Amino acid sequence: MEDIGMSWHTDQDGSGYIANDLLELSETEAEAYYEAANTLYDMYVDAAQHVIDNKLYYELGIPSNLVAMIEDSWDRDDWQLYGRFDLAGGIDGQPIKLIEFNADTPTSLFETSIAQWAILKANGMDESSQFNNLHEMLQESFRRLITGEAETVEFAEQYAGQKILFSSVRSLPEDEQTVRYLQSVASEAGFYSDFCYLDEAGFIEREGVFNADKQLADYWFKLYPWEAIATEELELTRILEKITLHGHTRILNPAYTLLFQSQGMLKVLWDAYPDSPYLLPADFDPLPSVKQVRKPLLGREGANTQVLDAQGRVLAETDGQYAYQKSVYQQFVDFPTDAKGNHYQAGVFYAFDACALGFRRGGVILDNMSKFIAHMVV
Repeated sequence: MEDIGMSWHTDQDGSGYIANDLLELSETEAEAYYEAANTLYDMYVDAAQHVIDNKLYYELGIPSNLVAMIEDSWDRDDWQLYGRFDLAGGIDGQPIKLIEFNADTPTSLFETSIAQWAILKANGMDESSQFNNLHEMLQESFRRLITGEAETVEFAEQYAGQKILFSSVRSLPEDEQTVRYLQSVASEAGFYSDFCYLDEAGFIEREGVFNADKQLADYWFKLYPWEAIATEELELTRILEKITLHGHTRILNPAYTLLFQSQGMLKVLWDAYPDSPYLLPADFDPLPSVKQVRKPLLGREGANTQVLDAQGRVLAETDGQYAYQKSVYQQFVDFPTDAKGNHYQAGVFYAFDACALGFRRGGVILDNMSKFIAHMVV
């Protein structure tokens, strides 16, 4: 792991973060994940338009000082670089069900694109025997910042010199390596790129975002949640709004991806598509007489999640920093499990198209101590 640049391979308790076994699945199962993610993305786009048309920001827990940036980035059709769908089922004959869409700052990118490919290669296996085209599709997604929906063969050489600045929080090696990996992909795609920590970036309203050498960026990728900026950095949020509305720099992922990120979209989707095979019943109020999961609208890594029985009694829960948030209730679904009682959740990356699959393994609530397990299509 360290040879390929992955330093966060061991968790705080000393256990390995990367599992030393593989999850096998068939081509049919891999194809089903592909179809599910593509279908779900189209549904999310339609649902987000419904949220914007009906101003449902409060219901989704969206900070009010982000609404203008959300609507502007949506109307301008700013490009979403990538996201990750978390899905239950898909193996052992279990149907695929949406758990959530990590659309703003999805992680496990490096693990999915590089680490699981390297596991196959290092063990003398066929490294192409994976549902994993993430590296190539990220290159395509960067080029589509210029071409949009058009084929990227039309990527104009005169635009290839545009500058992308990448930023992460200092002293978080996983975030930094993820961002530096994205930077390398952008460079391969033909962009000029630079990296600086968030505290080194400069911001001038109505102009844009600058690197540590005071060079203006055409695009700024920040691996930092939009809602955290809105609640913790009020002045920065005001400046970014001016930059978004009147300045030069475009921000990745765009502000509208916070709509996708909100767990409140699970209710919007269920209301719109109650017959979808990929959705579970969801509501802002407890679901009557069914086992269900209660989770915060903008929570992360399984924090502050509860599993409730049909009478509302807590069967399992996690703590965290999101207890103050409003909740959504989603019908419980069993994850595939192995003989040791480990639960498996699929993560399908989307970059203009569904393009890669990875798995997390852990308890009934998958939190930040769950493990990443590579897969092999057989």
